[in-house]
Amino acid sequence: MRFVGGIFGIICGFLIIKYRERIGEMIGDPEWASKVGGIYNVLIIVGIFIFLWSLTTMTGTSDFLFSPILSLVGLGSKQAAPTGF
Repeated sequence: MRFVGGIFGIICGFLIIKYRERIGEMIGDPEWASKVGGIYNVLIIVGIFIFLWSLTTMTGTSDFLFSPILSLVGLGSKQAAPTGF
């Protein structure tokens, strides 16, 4: 099931990047997106993120790849407290 979902995510990420102009016209240009470079750049970033997340989910390396990012935010995996001898 991970493989099928990963393929679906890769296709969705590619389609978001390919049709970013049409999607951007439907969404509009919010003010917060202008700080990133506009809605088209936001859609490129989202498409790349979905593509990479799907690829890492398919290969089973998502926990390894995203653990530094999650630890910066404070959502990293909790390690067990060391026990005595």
